[in-house]
Order: sequence, then C-alpha cells, then structure tokens
Amino acid sequence: MLRYLPKWIMRRAKVLWSSFESRKFTFSEAEKALEGDDSRMVAVILSELKRAGWLHASADPDNPRKKLYQFTQPDIMREVVKIHVDN
Repeated sequence: MLRYLPKWIMRRAKVLWSSFESRKFTFSEAEKALEGDDSRMVAVILSELKRAGWLHASADPDNPRKKLYQFTQPDIMREVVKIHVDN
C-alpha cells in the first residue's frame, strides 16, 4: 500500500520519475537527477519513498554493496505526479 508523502518529496519524486520512469536506477544516478540536493538529502528522499512503498530497492548484481531503485507502481505514479505535484 502506498502512503501519502509531503509535497517536497513528491516534487523530487516527479524529477526522478521524469528521469527514470519504470527503469532501475542507482543512487549516483538519482544524485545527478536531483542536482540541487546534496547526497544526504538524496538518501533521505530515497529512504522516504522506499518506506512509503513508492520505490523498491534491490542489490546491484554487479556490486552487491550498491542498491538499484525502481518505482513500484508505474501506472499510479504517472497519475499521482500529474495531479499532486503541480498544485
């Protein structure tokens, strides 16, 4: 079940969604997409999105110390980002 998130996180989720949509991405790719935020803030954003059920994290097969992130509900994410963030 997806949880509600504050607008400041949803704005960044929109940036991540527009960059990656339903494909997997790494922390460093998320940092590049969220260029205005430092690495600590990116960690908080990814953690909150994951805790709320918006993102799934799995181990990178090439380097198990790193994680790969992916949006869990692409259809819902498309609609929520359109409706919620622009207001």
